[in-house]
Amino acid sequence: MALYKNTSKKMRKYVLLILLFKINLSVAQDSTENCVKNSYAITTNNQKKITVAGLSTAGYIGSLYLLNNAWYKNYPKSSFHVFNDNREWLQVDKVGHVWTAYNTSQALYALWKWTGIGDKQAIWIGTLSGFSYMTVIELLDAHSAGWGWSWGDIIANFSGASLFALQQSFFKEQKVHIKFSSHRKKYGSELIDRANSIYGRSLPERILKDYNAQTYWMSVNIKSFAQQSKLPGWLNIAIGYGADGMFGASENIAYDKMGAVIFNRTDIKRYRQWYLSPDIDLTKIKTKNRTLKTVFSLFNSVKLPAPSIEFSNGKFKGHWLHF
Repeated sequence: MALYKNTSKKMRKYVLLILLFKINLSVAQDSTENCVKNSYAITTNNQKKITVAGLSTAGYIGSLYLLNNAWYKNYPKSSFHVFNDNREWLQVDKVGHVWTAYNTSQALYALWKWTGIGDKQAIWIGTLSGFSYMTVIELLDAHSAGWGWSWGDIIANFSGASLFALQQSFFKEQKVHIKFSSHRKKYGSELIDRANSIYGRSLPERILKDYNAQTYWMSVNIKSFAQQSKLPGWLNIAIGYGADGMFGASENIAYDKMGAVIFNRTDIKRYRQWYLSPDIDLTKIKTKNRTLKTVFSLFNSVKLPAPSIEFSNGKFKGHWLHF
């Protein structure tokens, strides 16, 4: 099991799920609104509900099928089992689960809200649907010998979904967004083979799989907490979390199938990173263009590059442009 757990494939599938749900949202809105404009049959809230239910069901089944083929099919199956991975990757993967659950719940809420149902009902349906879907994926992990049911993942999923639901219930808006950013990190010749083996070789793989290069952000909209200020409504301040020096799940050692050490870099320090950076809430940018609104909604789960201040290893340092 440790051989599989030293991979970081799980985060890539969750990033893809966010894109799937947000694309479903934009497709549903655009297709149905076009039908209304052209006097087609899809004009009532009930018909919108049928459309959303169909798209959601198709998205659930289709994405689970693809995930099974892409991630689980080539690994041996097992009976339900629990795996405690809370110490792995300096918890960057757990923050990734918070990001996924938060943005999935938000996308599904918006999708159901568009059907015309009440706000409270949309919050419940969207949040519970998102959390339930993440739980189904965790069940797939629980029956794969390569992973296992993780209570840490479940808690992180619940935290992300709850953060969305509580804000939408009490504030009727998202004053705090959870965002993601990543970049291609350069490794020296003595580490490149190890990085390629666990994080992949291509740019897309590195962006989605390299925990050393990922940052997760809590992006706070300033205007929503200081409504009397003259600050622009789209201006946010973001607090980021990441980590570096990781070349294994819980330690920088790797073993082959026989238990022999094939990589040992315990001399490399594994450490946490904290960031402070300005940000933009794309959903607060005023526009009447439906295409732009869709684009802003799709990309608001991603932190735009901006200068940042990093605190790590007891020191501060600045970055002119943080990806």
